Amino acid sequence: MTDANPRLFAHPSFVAYWFARISSASAYQMLTVAVAWQVYDLTRSAFALGLVGLVQFLPKLVLMPVAGELADRFERRRVVAAAQALQFLTLLLLALGTAFDFLSLPLIYVLLAANGVGRTFEMPAMQALLPSLVPNPLLAPAVAMSASAFQVATIAAPAVAGFIYALGAAVVHGIATLLFAASIALIVSARPMRAQGYATAGQSGWQNFLEGLRFIRAQPAVLGAISLDMMAVLLGGATALLPIIASEVLHTGAWGLGLLRSAPAVGALGMSLWLARRPLERRVGPLMFGAVALFGLATIVFGLSSNLWLSMGSLVVLGAADMVSMVFRGAYVQLATPDAMRGRVGAVNGLFIGASNQLGEFESGVTAAWFGAVPAIVIGGVGTLLVVALWSRWFPELARLDRLPDGIS
Repeated sequence: MTDANPRLFAHPSFVAYWFARISSASAYQMLTVAVAWQVYDLTRSAFALGLVGLVQFLPKLVLMPVAGELADRFERRRVVAAAQALQFLTLLLLALGTAFDFLSLPLIYVLLAANGVGRTFEMPAMQALLPSLVPNPLLAPAVAMSASAFQVATIAAPAVAGFIYALGAAVVHGIATLLFAASIALIVSARPMRAQGYATAGQSGWQNFLEGLRFIRAQPAVLGAISLDMMAVLLGGATALLPIIASEVLHTGAWGLGLLRSAPAVGALGMSLWLARRPLERRVGPLMFGAVALFGLATIVFGLSSNLWLSMGSLVVLGAADMVSMVFRGAYVQLATPDAMRGRVGAVNGLFIGASNQLGEFESGVTAAWFGAVPAIVIGGVGTLLVVALWSRWFPELARLDRLPDGIS
């Protein structure tokens, strides 16, 4: 498996999928930098920054069951393309609203919520599409390379957005809009190498969602992997507070925010490329728990730092640790799930991920409003270490897991 990269890129549909991931992730990362700085510039409020995450999470909470059903009942490329088209429209409106000065704070939240709807439908279909593009033995490296696409975008796009923000937020949103158009064209061109396993009709979206949830509950290691990652990022994630840290602790501008946004992706990209060539093969459970603990420690260091370079270094380590957990969770969940169930399980997984990311941003905003940004980050890192200790006792089969499964057809 050491030659995983060349073997993966011998599949043209995977190449299209990979570049689509880069394009859409770049667009979203540019959106996050521009909107975060816009909202903080308008309000100077940690709570207002936290609401940015909440309004993007609420659509997941309501619509993820329907999203999982669609990913299992309809052609996944079309579902992804339609979801990205909605995000394209929201970014276009953000660009126009900024350029023509009719963009208010409530309108920003409405457009972010609409963007969250698109991401809700995109995520389970995008995840469920990947196994059909590569052979089963290449799925774990494919998950790592797919994650690396996201990290390539997360390194370059926030830094670029931070620097070109000097030209105006409308320019940032406009470039992001074009990137979504490119992603739609690429994903439509991807051709699965085997037929999709479709779910039977006749159940409601919530029934299908509950079926996916029941499947996860019946697999303790799957439940432990998903919930451990969710709780770690929910408590330890500090991305919502980066504008405050950049402005008030590190005394930088939008360019500094862009660099801070990029830093976790530097570590994550390096780790994802390493894992693509040297996949997790032995002691995968202990490695995941160790990575999550390192994530918590790096969060504490970041919270205590008042130096830009130390802050960026801690975020690099944080990103690398998070990537180990992300690749393990992505590969394990896909390999332990039958193809006809992958959309529904992906919907549940997507809800957990949304809770960890967007709801985590809201949690960070609320705790920062109560205690201040720095204490909120440190408390989150300590909470992550506590979660690692608890999950190692509650999910011993995950903590002892030696190898990934071979896959379920």
